Amino acid sequence: MAFEGLSEKLNNVFKKLKSRGKLTESDVKDAMREVKLALLEADVSYKVVKDFVKKVSERAVGEDVLASLTPAQQVIKIVNEELCSLMGNSNSRINLASKPPTVIMMCGLQGSGKTTHAAKLAKLLKKEGHRPLLAACDIYRPAAINQLQVVGQKADVKVFEMGQISPLTIAKEALRYAKDYGHDILIIDTAGRLHIDEALMQELKDIKELTNPDEIMLVVDAMTGQDAVNVAKTFDEAVGITSILMSKLDSDTRGGAALSVLSVTGKPIKFVGMGEKLDDFEQFHPERMASRILGMGDVLTLIEKAENVMTQKDAEKLSKKFRENTFDMDDLLDQMKQIRRMGSMKSIIGMLPGVGDKLKDADIDESQFGKIEAIITSMTKAERAKPSIINPSRKKRIAAGSGTKVEDVNRLLKQFDQMQKLMKQFTGKGSKMNMRKARKAIAGMNFDKMSGKGGGNIPF
Repeated sequence: MAFEGLSEKLNNVFKKLKSRGKLTESDVKDAMREVKLALLEADVSYKVVKDFVKKVSERAVGEDVLASLTPAQQVIKIVNEELCSLMGNSNSRINLASKPPTVIMMCGLQGSGKTTHAAKLAKLLKKEGHRPLLAACDIYRPAAINQLQVVGQKADVKVFEMGQISPLTIAKEALRYAKDYGHDILIIDTAGRLHIDEALMQELKDIKELTNPDEIMLVVDAMTGQDAVNVAKTFDEAVGITSILMSKLDSDTRGGAALSVLSVTGKPIKFVGMGEKLDDFEQFHPERMASRILGMGDVLTLIEKAENVMTQKDAEKLSKKFRENTFDMDDLLDQMKQIRRMGSMKSIIGMLPGVGDKLKDADIDESQFGKIEAIITSMTKAERAKPSIINPSRKKRIAAGSGTKVEDVNRLLKQFDQMQKLMKQFTGKGSKMNMRKARKAIAGMNFDKMSGKGGGNIPF
């Protein structure tokens, strides 16, 4: 995950500060030197780092901070605020046209994930009540049109294409089609190149002049580090971008581009890609990202992810099952699938305040979800509804059918029993908070022990 290295180094700096009851100007200076090195190692622009450290230092050595009863906390607060400022402070939204359709022109180099993220953006906008239309204007890359059709179908969004004719003609006809058929947003997937060239820029300028886009969104690959910032600067100078979509922020990247791009280009990051699936896509919130970097978690994003995979009706139905003690193995399997749709367990844990840092080195075996699913699906309908009827001979059959051991079946049944006892304690009638605790009990099932590795439950 991006920023892991930076987050770890910053937390080490803050631990040293917290270990001192009172801070001196020298302590702050030493800490800022380490912060500077951490940011540079994270591939943040040198000029950005220099300005950032200067601002934090000037505020941190103030009398109000050094004389405070909790000076270390005050310094962390200042770093958090300056990180937010570095990434934009406010949450930027799409520039919607006063008269539909809103035209969004997606641009970027090949390999940045432009086509896939055009579909991700379309899917997100559709969830918000819009009627987006995708236009296939990348006629050069082999199978680019087909790729957009495939991801468009997965996103349940219509794709407008006219084959490999002039991109200007396609853009013009797509805009007309959007107006005629009531699509309030048109997302144009333009062509990319392996490198920036004059032909690419001229084509983008021509499409811009023809469609007069409300948003020119540049897709940059977070894994390219400072190159991503340079690409953004070049595109902005040539075409005039309005925003940035940063892809692959879930990868093993140092994340410096996300901290540099606004300062260098003056253009905000509006969205980030956090995985390969179409739902692994988020609006960029500077304050939440700063909170993640400093190891403070990101509860709001976690709640939003949970709301996206479970409707109010589903929640009420599940709550009723908890209260009436009718929650069975089928329900468990359904809940586990919903948790998986929220992302990897490691990414979910990373959003929990105070937990991500403690478990950053934990070996969480995602494959255990599959093992549990195999065990449950090997049970009969009666066994899933009432696990207490599963005797030794049934356990042997279930283990053989799921390709697991009897010990694995026993462990799952024991954990299910413990989980039901927890639910009885947590689920008070009509209590939303208790409902949330009950779902945490499901997420807290011990996946490490399923594989015989040992270790405790994930402490949700």
